[in-house]
Amino acid sequence: MYFRYPVLFICLLLCSRFSWANSDQEAKVREVNKTLQEIQQEPEKSLPAYLLQNASGIAVIPSVVKVGFVVGGRYGKGIFSIRNADGSWSNPLFLSISGGSVGWQIGAQKTDVILLFMSQESIKGIMKGQFTIGADASVSAGPVGRDAHALTDTKLQAEIYSWSRSRGLFAGLAVDGAHLQIEDNDNFYYYHQSDLQPAQIFADDIQYHPPSAQGFRSLLQQAAGNKP
Repeated sequence: MYFRYPVLFICLLLCSRFSWANSDQEAKVREVNKTLQEIQQEPEKSLPAYLLQNASGIAVIPSVVKVGFVVGGRYGKGIFSIRNADGSWSNPLFLSISGGSVGWQIGAQKTDVILLFMSQESIKGIMKGQFTIGADASVSAGPVGRDAHALTDTKLQAEIYSWSRSRGLFAGLAVDGAHLQIEDNDNFYYYHQSDLQPAQIFADDIQYHPPSAQGFRSLLQQAAGNKP
C-alpha cells in the first residue's frame, strides 16, 4: 500500500525516525534528573548550595564513558543551563564532552560529570559552539563536605568548578583540556524545531516545552535552596 502512496510512506518514515530520536533525548534528560536527585540525597556530599546560588551556568553530563586503549579518552552527552536574571534556570541545551583521561578516576568505566560555570565569559564561550576547559576558562576541582563550607568564606577564584561521581563516590575532578561542544541535532529533536540557536533556548523562544526540561529546572532551584 505504501508504494502506491510514496509521499505518505516518506512522511510516516520521517515521523517514525523523529519520534525515535526524540525519545533518546528525553531519556538523556531523565538520566540527568536522576543523577542530580541521587547526588542531592546526601547533603554532606551534595553540590554546595552557595556555589549554585552564585553560578552563571551548570552542565550535567551523566555516564561519560572511557574510549580507547593505549591512549585513553572520555566522551559523553549531557545538558547545560544558565541562570536567568530573575534567578531561575533556563531551558537545557544539549552538549557533549570529550578529552583526555588525565585527572579522571582510574578504572572507572562510567563517570557522571558536573560543571559549574561562575563567569559570564565562560557562558559566552560555550554559546559560540566549542569550548576547551582550562584553555578558555580556568577550572578547579569542586569542593565537597567541609571543603565546601570553608570555600563560602573565601573569594571564588576559578571560572569553572568540576565534580565527578564514579562507583558512588562524589568528588572534585580535574578536567583540564576537555572539550565541550553544542549538539545541534539533539536540540532539534528535543525541541521539535530546526535552526534553533542557543540564545533562543535560553530565552525560552521555543515552540515546544518538554516536561522533562521543567523537571530539570525545578531540581536546580531546589539544589540552590530556592523554591521551584
